[in-house]
Amino acid sequence: MYKAFYGLKKSPFSISPDPDFLFLSEAHGEALAHLTYGLSQRKGFVVITGEVGTGKTTLIHALLRQLPQRVRLAFVSNPLLTRDEFLSFLANAFNIGEVANKTQFLVRFTAFLESAYKANENVVIIVDEAHCLTKELLEEIRLLSNLETPNHKLVNIILVGQPELGDMLANIELRALRQRITLRYDLRAMTREETQNYIESRLLKAGAKDLAIFSDQAMEMIFRLTRGIPRLINILADHALLTGYVKEMKKIDEDIVTECADEVFALENGQGLQDNKGPAPRTRWIGFLKKFFVGVLILTVLGLLLWQTTISWLGMDTGEGFSLRWPPELSVYLERLKDTVSGYF
Repeated sequence: MYKAFYGLKKSPFSISPDPDFLFLSEAHGEALAHLTYGLSQRKGFVVITGEVGTGKTTLIHALLRQLPQRVRLAFVSNPLLTRDEFLSFLANAFNIGEVANKTQFLVRFTAFLESAYKANENVVIIVDEAHCLTKELLEEIRLLSNLETPNHKLVNIILVGQPELGDMLANIELRALRQRITLRYDLRAMTREETQNYIESRLLKAGAKDLAIFSDQAMEMIFRLTRGIPRLINILADHALLTGYVKEMKKIDEDIVTECADEVFALENGQGLQDNKGPAPRTRWIGFLKKFFVGVLILTVLGLLLWQTTISWLGMDTGEGFSLRWPPELSVYLERLKDTVSGYF
């Protein structure tokens, strides 16, 4: 709806993993380099993890786009499979025919790998959403990696998933798999500068003549609310352009972003804008100082109470007229301290 209004030829903020709109932040560039190196050097197991929306699937599609023709690939996008379903999927992907059981699969798959190796073809299995794999299926995948020559792996396996994948691999039951991982990278979100470059890059690739459609304040607010996560940036920026079009505003400012944010993040996490804004730095410092002074007051009251108890005990038990009592003014001060501390609770 808003493309003509902003002079765009394409929708710049689609959440589909379109390699044409690939923007490589420092982290994305490093992750892609890990993947490319792992495949070219036949490193066996490579693991890429990252939070939801950080661009893992987009990265995989970018890798697939630049793979040389000598790669034989099986791309598993839905890992919620049984062992037999997984083996059947691989058999179909590599065109080795129908398999009736695991034994038949291993015989045919081994022959296929040896043939591919002699033809200098690189066999690759990529499992997206790998955090959804069962431990049993992960163990089956590990056993596939045992197929190797004395110098090279016959099959390269890339596991891509959310941070929970790392937790799974830390399980003692999967230590044999963990020891076979040769390359591992955790994909982090983008910085403030990268977020702005990301938005401007997508606008440029969508045909924009004016890359300043979003004001600097709007850029800052988008980064703050999305924490540099590409998928959230796309959703919020798309909403902002639609709202700007409805209001006939050529420039997206901070107010439009803020207006869109509550709806976007209410849909995202069911709780709204405040979840992603977080406390401002000044507010956090005020809260810290308040807690600090309350703690000092509590310690002071406890110290004075201990002192009063000690003095009272000495005054009652010496029996020689030695009596220590604090002055009435101090008692009044103590009561006021008690009231002050009580007021905070």
